[in-house]
Amino acid sequence: MTTGLPMPVGVVVARDIEKLPPRADGTARAKPFRARVRWRVPKTNSRKSRSQVFATEQAALDWIDDLVRSATRGLDPNIASASLADYGNKNLSLIMRGLEPKSGDPYLAGWRKRVVPTVGHLPVTLITNGLVDRAVVSWIESGCSRSTVRNTIAMFGRVMDQAMRDDLIGTNPVRVRGWQRLYRQVEAELDEPRKLALPDWDALMTFADALVSESADHYEGWGDVVVFAACTASRIGEVSGCRVRDIDTDEWMWTVRRQTTPGPGGLADKTTKSKRARTVPLIVEIQELVQKRLALVGDDPDARLFTGPKGGRIQTGVLHRATHWDVVAAKLGYEHLRRHGLRHTGLTWMADAGVPVHHLQQIAGHADLTTTQRYLHPDRQTIIEAGQMLSIHLGSTTGPQLRVVR
Repeated sequence: MTTGLPMPVGVVVARDIEKLPPRADGTARAKPFRARVRWRVPKTNSRKSRSQVFATEQAALDWIDDLVRSATRGLDPNIASASLADYGNKNLSLIMRGLEPKSGDPYLAGWRKRVVPTVGHLPVTLITNGLVDRAVVSWIESGCSRSTVRNTIAMFGRVMDQAMRDDLIGTNPVRVRGWQRLYRQVEAELDEPRKLALPDWDALMTFADALVSESADHYEGWGDVVVFAACTASRIGEVSGCRVRDIDTDEWMWTVRRQTTPGPGGLADKTTKSKRARTVPLIVEIQELVQKRLALVGDDPDARLFTGPKGGRIQTGVLHRATHWDVVAAKLGYEHLRRHGLRHTGLTWMADAGVPVHHLQQIAGHADLTTTQRYLHPDRQTIIEAGQMLSIHLGSTTGPQLRVVR
């Protein structure tokens, strides 16, 4: 049996912490403390080492302590700090033990097709409840069935259970409660996204102003992000990834090229969800807002158009906490409104404005036209007008004519 734990229990691990000097240009390093551990493999007498840099000496000490504790249990330091994918793959025989054969294939499919592509690049110790929640939502949104999601969560949980037994983590973040309710909620969002949109411009401005007022520092940038996201039907991560060079003020267009998402080392810029750039119109109502943001960030083409109050990159969780989103939404009667509801708002407004569905699909970046069509709302008057248009096309303006069939 391959366990992925090749070190004998109690192997000696040497450790040291080095404070790195400033860079050649005299500037201080963001992470000046380099921690290193070294150990010898008794069987081959070869030496191995692992190092990592940290912002504080205490963080470096904590990292070393974790690896030393792992070594006292016979856990290879490389495994102790491995990515989720590497850890799971090296311990599959342990993780799958006791599992019924009929469950093995769907569990492994969930691991390889969903867990690894979604969060496999992250270290085991960085898997959090929030990351698991977002992963589950992404699987549901991608069209996975209930049984597929159930099997995927079960396998993910087994991997993290093994990590608990190895003392890599203290609690299992994959103990997802109420995911069936979450499934129904996301299904409703996918089937009827219009119900999750703000009703009109005044409602959006009232909501944005209330978020700013509720935030500790009354930072106007929070309101700018909300208004911009709704009026461009974009995701918060895409707003965070927007740079000055992406904005064309001659034709008032925004080329959406990237989104900012959590990664192993923190937030990172990646391609859009569709893996393709798309162009979004910047309507008159937000052009002044865009000009204000451009003036604030200066002429650097790589500067972010929207940042937090301290200049950092924005993420949906920070926006949620800083503005007391849930409290504000409840006060205004929008308990259903999540950050993604701003995207639903923009697409719903564009659909109601008569934007052709194929154009709306391009603006939204939807791969499937069916997803875009959910934003259309053929009310009774629209249906009546459709019939009138057909009659005109057929040459009859006096109403339907009966044809007698003999």
